Amino acid sequence: MPKKVAAFGEVMMRLQVPGYELLTQADTLKYSFSGTGVNIVSALARFGHDGYLVTTLPANPLGDAAVAYLRKLGVAQDFIRRDGKYVGLYFLENGFGARPSRVTYTNRLESSFNTAPAGAYDWEAVAEGLDAVHFCGITLAMNDTVRGHMAELARAVKRKGGLVVFDCNYRPTLWGEGGYAKAKPHYIEMLSLADLVFMNEKDAIHILGMETSRTVRRDQLEDLIPAVADTYGIAAIAGTHRAIIGDGTHALQGFLYENRQFAFSKTLTFAVYDRIGAGDAYASGILHGALKGMPSGRTVEFAAAAAMLAHTVQGDTPMSTEAEIFRAMTEAAGDIER
Repeated sequence: MPKKVAAFGEVMMRLQVPGYELLTQADTLKYSFSGTGVNIVSALARFGHDGYLVTTLPANPLGDAAVAYLRKLGVAQDFIRRDGKYVGLYFLENGFGARPSRVTYTNRLESSFNTAPAGAYDWEAVAEGLDAVHFCGITLAMNDTVRGHMAELARAVKRKGGLVVFDCNYRPTLWGEGGYAKAKPHYIEMLSLADLVFMNEKDAIHILGMETSRTVRRDQLEDLIPAVADTYGIAAIAGTHRAIIGDGTHALQGFLYENRQFAFSKTLTFAVYDRIGAGDAYASGILHGALKGMPSGRTVEFAAAAAMLAHTVQGDTPMSTEAEIFRAMTEAAGDIER
């Protein structure tokens, strides 16, 4: 049976420079709409679940365009408010070789989502019948009102027996100077409410201030993640380790810690076409496995394959079906499908 899943988050307009040009070179931009919540619920809708986005979009043609785009992705419209005038924007310049890709945000704090006042949403109505709700650390960085929305919805979902999912997704540019100290109490609140968390050892060290005597990343992970789970009463924690090999090739390994045991995926090596949103593909794969009751090992292999495929498609939003991901888990890339 399909599950009912929601995500609370901002819809952003992505403005992408063609090819590998810089903003200072280009005279055209391609736009689309994205955001962590968009990516998560649209991926889960593609897997056969009912995906809802809880957000606010402007009551103007720009908001109409965003709603139309979400409709094409299979995102349910029930909890989308319409108010205000703006969406947040980000500009993407594709990296090449030694030059990394670059994201530049603008107009974000004035967006309809980030200016929605306290009391704007009916949390009890949103939480009714939800199997899971997803929150993101990027959203947590916005302002106190948005943080209040997150905590209220998380508590409403927990009262009704749903799963609370939190992706740490720490972004230094959003928190500013002294960001870790500013972020820590807000992260602790969300971790204390969450059942499933996406993070790795770097989040435990830098955001939570935890210490380890280990020096190897894998050892640090195996030392700190169980401590985080015990401290905050978290049922499952998942994440990835990535290595950038060069020449557009990355290696990625996923992990899932639950029932006091780690499950690791195979290390996948692949060429990268568009990296933005691949972490959301991984998260949607883990959440899909949890909703379907997959064993930990199969869940983490599914999520890693979902992330790998997301690197091969332009745009933030994961586009692979469950069948395509299962096939990628067992088959090497081949010739043209006919």
